[in-house]
Amino acid sequence: MLQRCTPTDFREIFEIINDAASVYKGVIPSDCWHEPYMSEQDLKTQIDEGVDFWSYTNDGVIMGVMGIQDRAEVTLIRHAYVRTVVRNKGIGGKLLAYLVNLTSKPVLIGTWAAATWAIEFYQKHDFRLLPEEEKNRLLLRYWSIPLRQVETSVVLANAEWKNETV
Repeated sequence: MLQRCTPTDFREIFEIINDAASVYKGVIPSDCWHEPYMSEQDLKTQIDEGVDFWSYTNDGVIMGVMGIQDRAEVTLIRHAYVRTVVRNKGIGGKLLAYLVNLTSKPVLIGTWAAATWAIEFYQKHDFRLLPEEEKNRLLLRYWSIPLRQVETSVVLANAEWKNETV
């Protein structure tokens, strides 16, 4: 079942993000890796800044989470994670399709350039990689991330995105 997360889901969201993000260890630049990958304070900040988390649950247990964030003329998909034990079962695709249908705006997704599996997942769901110059401009405009992360990330966009949009 897909549903909007509530404040009582905070701990489970935190655990899922850090469980699933363990796949980044040794893949993303070592200076970008933290233990835990996302701290409780960073998660709280993301929520306070407007990331609205949604979950896929099975028998009352959250199996995956994905955030959506309104950023004026675009919508961002943020922090898409599925529990390690239930990966590759369609959970991420269901969350992504649902969240994309919540908006009529162009949808942008940022991820690590080295996370080829994530890029392939989004491409399979009709997102396309944007050119380097456009990626840099968008990351600086819509995300609040360190410059090092901008350098080592990519941005993907759905069909509604047109270069002239912004």
